[in-house]
Amino acid sequence: MRPRPRTDVSASLFDAARACLDAVTPEAKIAATFAAAEAFSRGELTIPDDAPAPEAIRMPGRPERPLLVHPRDLPRRGFGSNEGRAAFIHAIAHIEFNAIDLAWDAAYRFRGMPREFYADWVSVANDEARHFNLLRARLREFGHDYGDFDAHNGLWEMAEKTAHDGLARMALVPRVLEARGLDVTPGMIVKLRAMGDEATVAILETILREEVAHVAAGSRWYRWYCERAGVDPVPRFRELLAEYARAVLYGPFNHEARSAAGFGPEELEALEKLAG
Repeated sequence: MRPRPRTDVSASLFDAARACLDAVTPEAKIAATFAAAEAFSRGELTIPDDAPAPEAIRMPGRPERPLLVHPRDLPRRGFGSNEGRAAFIHAIAHIEFNAIDLAWDAAYRFRGMPREFYADWVSVANDEARHFNLLRARLREFGHDYGDFDAHNGLWEMAEKTAHDGLARMALVPRVLEARGLDVTPGMIVKLRAMGDEATVAILETILREEVAHVAAGSRWYRWYCERAGVDPVPRFRELLAEYARAVLYGPFNHEARSAAGFGPEELEALEKLAG
């Protein structure tokens, strides 16, 4: 069994989430995440109705490396060399590191939600931290570590754009950006398996299986927000895609995984049309 982290956790979920967001090093962020998730599961974190409004977060805690650059400035590397595979594993680890903050930001930012909302995003943060640890350990087996390759900040930029609106956040971060992993991971698994890299395959299969549930949480709370607002979720999803996400929509889409994650046929059709 993993020893319980000795990180101090506030009695408020919002304070604990903010502490996880503010943690700078991977080690500190992972330890704070595991500690907060365990404290929440034991019922030790309150969700106060009278909590002050969340503060704006320009950028969560980040280590000095990796250097964040524009996506077009990231070199394209194939899987054919160990260096190329290490760069690929690093890119996925960076996505998972960002996903920890995205989950905590959802728990921190959106107040007055049902307890189940917070339980979902605390659980997601815990999963993403575990995924990051798996990928980082694999990266080290290639003689590298997190921070050795440049990365981009696209995931957090969408979090900033949707910080004002929980409905838009649920529609666009889990169901567009993070759901991209459902589309591309099966092909990556095929390529890596053909190369005999079963160690990386095993990690990606775990991530793919668990990311379906993460995207499903986004679908569930997107529909919850729509119902509360009296909004039809399908046309609103189309509108949000057109407003925010045209530049980040790429097919083909994994219809089977996305259906399992709560996408309806009309939503999948909207994705196909806008990506086309």
